[in-house]
Amino acid sequence: FEAFVTKHPCGFKETNDGEISYFCRRNYKTMPKRRIILANQEKEQSKESVMEQKAPVYDLILFNDDVNTFDWVIETLIEVCDHDPLQAEQCAFIVHYKGKCAVKSGDFDFLEPLQRELSNRNLSADII
Repeated sequence: FEAFVTKHPCGFKETNDGEISYFCRRNYKTMPKRRIILANQEKEQSKESVMEQKAPVYDLILFNDDVNTFDWVIETLIEVCDHDPLQAEQCAFIVHYKGKCAVKSGDFDFLEPLQRELSNRNLSADII
């Protein structure tokens, strides 16, 4: 595609959303539309292949219970998940009112020890 762009007398540019737009000093009918479509298809395929190569992202979900206090949940989130006090308090309120909250995201190997430690502190958490 790059060779086509450099040799063709028309100019091409990529917009923010990944589309290829063009400007041409020649008649529009002489513009090879098929090449533009193929270039867009190749770009989409390359985006998909990059997405497939990324590691899956999991969430550590903290669930509500009737046993633990707000202070205990906040303290635990600060110590285990490295939350700042405001973030930990907000997560505690979300868990209380919504029933669950994603308190951390990452790969499974990163989240597993955090989930184990939350469970050791009698908090109900799961990796999804």
